[in-house]
Amino acid sequence: MKLSGYYSSGQFAHMANVSLRTIRYYDKQNILKPSYITPSGARFYTDSDFAGLQQILLLKYLGFSLKDIREMTIHNTDNQYMMNSLNIQKQLIQDRMEQMQLVENAIENTMLAIQQNQKIDWSQMLELIHLTSVQKNLKTQYQNAANISARINLHKNYSLNKQGWFPWIYEQCHITDHMKILEIGCGSGALWTENFSMLPENVEIVLSDISEGMIRDVRRSIGTEDSRFSFQVFDCAQIPFPDDSFDLVIGNHILFYCDDIPKICKEIQRVLNSKGRFLGSTYGSRHMKEISLLVQSFDNHIALSDKDLYKQFGLENGKNFLEPFFKNVLCLQYQDEIYLNTPGPLIEYILSCHGNQKQFLLDRYSEFYVFVENKVKNGFRITKDAGIFCCSV
Repeated sequence: MKLSGYYSSGQFAHMANVSLRTIRYYDKQNILKPSYITPSGARFYTDSDFAGLQQILLLKYLGFSLKDIREMTIHNTDNQYMMNSLNIQKQLIQDRMEQMQLVENAIENTMLAIQQNQKIDWSQMLELIHLTSVQKNLKTQYQNAANISARINLHKNYSLNKQGWFPWIYEQCHITDHMKILEIGCGSGALWTENFSMLPENVEIVLSDISEGMIRDVRRSIGTEDSRFSFQVFDCAQIPFPDDSFDLVIGNHILFYCDDIPKICKEIQRVLNSKGRFLGSTYGSRHMKEISLLVQSFDNHIALSDKDLYKQFGLENGKNFLEPFFKNVLCLQYQDEIYLNTPGPLIEYILSCHGNQKQFLLDRYSEFYVFVENKVKNGFRITKDAGIFCCSV
């Protein structure tokens, strides 16, 4: 039987230069499923399946276990999903190249010390050991980058408010020449990459995050040649700057992840000057509720988050945290909603959440895809309940 645009398992394996046994094993383990199965059980693959296989083989080459790969990837033929995935894989390769360069330098310096009968710098050797044990960090970085990308893309591509979240946030910053700005928890740096054209020439911006991987990614995205930006890794509970250092501190969707919000508010207050301002964004209780109801109707065991972030620091209770430290605490609501009629981006978003959804969806992905496809085919609206607190010292 010949299907136009489809390859049999044997053809697919031969073209990809892997064994048929490997293709069958990935199918059995729900790592790479065929695009079409005939009533008799024959399996067929398409060109788009090569992108999924490429992703699997690359992650395997980088040293991830098949269990890790299964958690980190899931079959999806949406082109935007593939582009996002390839971009993240590229970042992962760049990180590995940088790390291996450091390993090479450490080995060369140690060899040189031995040749010259010099004392070996054992602290450098310990660093070498650390660098060769980074697999867990790379996995975490990959997952974080993929999750952020999924969330940003759903909002960016399907929101009805054409201004966009990051341009709206930038508008509230009121950035002028000679300002000194700190962003805590900068994530992907989208606030800046989406607003480059509006940035004054004479500003100083420190982008910080607790994740080294995030800072590495945002440094690449913005570029080290732009002297307006500097990049630092630190916990915002201990900001490594003296008192009165900044005119503006920005915390975009960060405070609800923090264990000790009053401590962080006190730190932000400390590093702001007497005319400084703090902008902290968050969600409200209605934010994206339709998505939770959707997955619950598929399987009521699924929880997309282990805690409701808006209860930690949300639009309803944020003032209570901020008013002991700041004046003129004003809450501004961002008016928007999401509308889409295609399942891919919504499923990608769901898989990016911090809950238990993968535990229940990985083995039922095809069934879940059809379920979501039927739910959204006539249009699906999602409430956005987000805003920002604007405060002064």
